Amino acid sequence: MAISEEEVLKEKKILSKVGKLLENTLNDLGEGVIQDEDNLKEFKKMMWENANDFDDMEAGQVMAETAREAEKVFQRRRYFKKLCQIKDKPYFASIVFKDEEGEIFNIYMALTYLKDNNTNNILYDWRSPICSLFYDYETGPCEYLAPGGIIKGELKRKRQYKIEKKKLVGVFDNSLNIDDEVLQEVLATESSEKMKNVVNTIQQEQNKVIRNLEDNNIIVQGIAGSGKTSVALHRIAFLLYRLKDLNSNNILIFSPNNIFTEYISDVLPSLGEENTLQTTFSDYLSTFISEYKEIENYTDFVSRYYSYQETNPELVEYKQSDRIMEDIDAFLENYIDNCLYIENFKEGDKNLIKKEDLNEMLHDRYQKLPLFERVQEIAEKLSSNYYKGSNKKVKTFLKLMEEHSNFKKDYKDILKQFFQSEYSKIKIDDKELKKMLDGNTIKYEDALLYAYMKGSLEGYIYEGRIKQVIIDEAQDYNRLQYVIINNIFKKAEFTILGDINQNINPYYHYKSLEDLCPLFRGDTRYLELLKTYRSSPEIIDYTNKILNLKHVNAIRKDNHKPVIIRKGVEDIKERMIEDIKYLQKEYKSMAIITKDEKEAEVLYDLLKDDIKISLVGADSKRFTKESIIIPAYVSKGLEFDSVIIYNNRNNTYRKNEKNLLYVACTRCQHELIIYN
Repeated sequence: MAISEEEVLKEKKILSKVGKLLENTLNDLGEGVIQDEDNLKEFKKMMWENANDFDDMEAGQVMAETAREAEKVFQRRRYFKKLCQIKDKPYFASIVFKDEEGEIFNIYMALTYLKDNNTNNILYDWRSPICSLFYDYETGPCEYLAPGGIIKGELKRKRQYKIEKKKLVGVFDNSLNIDDEVLQEVLATESSEKMKNVVNTIQQEQNKVIRNLEDNNIIVQGIAGSGKTSVALHRIAFLLYRLKDLNSNNILIFSPNNIFTEYISDVLPSLGEENTLQTTFSDYLSTFISEYKEIENYTDFVSRYYSYQETNPELVEYKQSDRIMEDIDAFLENYIDNCLYIENFKEGDKNLIKKEDLNEMLHDRYQKLPLFERVQEIAEKLSSNYYKGSNKKVKTFLKLMEEHSNFKKDYKDILKQFFQSEYSKIKIDDKELKKMLDGNTIKYEDALLYAYMKGSLEGYIYEGRIKQVIIDEAQDYNRLQYVIINNIFKKAEFTILGDINQNINPYYHYKSLEDLCPLFRGDTRYLELLKTYRSSPEIIDYTNKILNLKHVNAIRKDNHKPVIIRKGVEDIKERMIEDIKYLQKEYKSMAIITKDEKEAEVLYDLLKDDIKISLVGADSKRFTKESIIIPAYVSKGLEFDSVIIYNNRNNTYRKNEKNLLYVACTRCQHELIIYN
């Protein structure tokens, strides 16, 4: 809703005043940061020159003081950087709040705070408690949770601003979050090379996820285009703001692939925060499974299925099932029960250590530990007993213990034993097992089993520094993976986001992501995001029919561009070049999405000499969204202004592959063309 000229004039004066204060603060802070760094260098130099004069206690105190000073310098530098980010656009919204005592607060919202010389807040960080009112309420009665408790009152006004280069370009009042002018303007714009922050358009259902501090873990089911990933990143920024003992190195994001990692890399920096640790599940497994040089990534795993290169899908399905965990557990229980030391340790004719004593330690004294952790404890105990408390002979005892037992620490062999035992529902012969486990590369599904078995037998690596774990595309992870993750990140809290309709793992399916709740420690909340902000109603109507969905709520206004179906095209190349040139002219980004990587390569070879286009595959690290060809399973999480769906007549989407087609079509924002 437009505001009066008098109000516009007031807002211009406020912007001018804030701009001057911001400029002065930046000047003062900039000089202070330089001075801080000079002082810190001098302080470190003094410590180094006088190091020999300090005793241990004094040296420790000096080092602690140096660390505190360094942290202060770092914090001021970070704040200076944040203020630099907002100097051209100081704020994006404001609210007027009247509390129950009748006091009125005029709150201007920004990416960070700004105080005047009297330390009064002029700009409020969007993550501060009172700013939640902007996202959660229409004008009228409202409340927010402050550190001191719930504050009730009335939201008198919500106002949004468009500021460019310190100039007020637009300002208006709005009483709703949904369908407001700013949101529709953002949705109408063309997609950028990388994901952007959305602090000015966060919606109520998204804000519930972002600001949740009550629960240890959150599991979010969000339909395509509901902003799951963006919500996760803004939640990270919120947690970094609210949890004082949390920093970016305490947070780990599991991404679907490296392309996606690159795509989201600008969001946290644009919010004034450092990027967190990021990895894919297969890359992370490589830190735990050192016995292999390479672990197949998830994209190549599903590619085998969709390109019909998998020769034994029934076996892969068993390896991905919940049942195989039960079978491995039963096998390992029996395996461990039968692990024995079968000979005494001797020195000449004298028994040095009796096998009965070793087996008592193995099966009784240390029975609560994983098998090979027990072995390690026994070796340390023996070394300590026989060498006056020294651990120098641990390796010697480990070798002796292996030589005098009926088992050894060989996970490849143990996994082979499982698949040839009565516990495995599918038997695998020696030749196939050798092919499966004896090379330098291990397949994705086998790596999961290997990691689970290794963790069960020697214990999992413990990542104590990780306090928050974010898992995107959660529907593509099987239960076994969550068990592994839970065992590694024992002290972490989790934010899990996915969409069961976008499951492209052909071997594993969830009825609901709510089924994951019992897998996590502590309070776990299941939430849903049911509105889509990405695609036009025409595209949503088409994609709903693929999976027979009816619950999708479209927010983007009609663009009156129907989904175009191209059937029976005789000259594919000529017709497609015509469509590509049209979309390149109309939009900033365009993707041709194929069913698999091989088809993408063939199409790229067909078009590359006649039109500017690039090929993006599972191994790509960087890409430009301007015009690309990409397989459907690599496109997950990305979005484009326009999309062409292509598959040749010999490689159509089958009935059991409709989720992959759904993923491909829902990448599109404005205009969708399908070559069927």
